[in-house]
Amino acid sequence: MNPLSPESQTLVDTTLAALDDLKAKDVLSLDVRSLTSLADVMIIASGTSTRHVKSLADNVVKMVKEAGMKPIGMEGERDGDWVLIDLGGVIVHVMQPATRAFYDLERLWTPGASGHITQAKA
Repeated sequence: MNPLSPESQTLVDTTLAALDDLKAKDVLSLDVRSLTSLADVMIIASGTSTRHVKSLADNVVKMVKEAGMKPIGMEGERDGDWVLIDLGGVIVHVMQPATRAFYDLERLWTPGASGHITQAKA
């Protein structure tokens, strides 16, 4: 597959650094360009508690802004079980482990994985 656009690559690098900075668990970066036009990359990470999930999400937003980019939106920060951050070319999911296991986004967004959702061909 073609390399990511420079903007998307910068978002990925900044996001991964922000997550690493606060010790996110089980960080996974998935190239989803062949699956959707909504984003180039989906990043999934776990936090160890509600507070950790919120802190990770806040740090991603902070570092993205410091890098001169503007997040489009963030949802779920009030509850802290699952925070979604829309960065345009990159979508970030920060979740508690039980929530992550229940929704199993890795399986849904990995091409060829069992249970992967595909479009029917007409």
